[in-house]
Amino acid sequence: DPSRLRPPLLLSQENTQIRDLQQENRELWISLEEHQDALELIMSKYRKQMLQLLQGRKGEDAEPVLKVHQANSLEIESQIDRICEMGEVMRKAIQVDDDQFFKVQEKLAQLELENKELRELLSISKESFEVGREDLPD
Repeated sequence: DPSRLRPPLLLSQENTQIRDLQQENRELWISLEEHQDALELIMSKYRKQMLQLLQGRKGEDAEPVLKVHQANSLEIESQIDRICEMGEVMRKAIQVDDDQFFKVQEKLAQLELENKELRELLSISKESFEVGREDLPD
């Protein structure tokens, strides 16, 4: 019966194909691992060279940066000194303004008191003048 012979033949072909695929998978895994190892080796050499390059340049690169930093520091110090001087001038101006304000307030209080006293004197004087007029014969 040919139908009975066919399935084992198909099974055998499938097994062969599976083995071939498994072998191909193993070869691909090995190739992938070799590729990763090569890439890691290249990257480690690259990192090592970059580190050496950066270390070699560190001394060269640090000097200009240090000079710029020192120049900026001196400029900032100068600006801080100017700000402090301006602050001191402002404090003195405020003190002068406060002193002037208190003098004006004191003078105003004196004038108000003098005005009040003068009004009282004027009021007394008017009363005495009116009393004096009433005492006069018509």
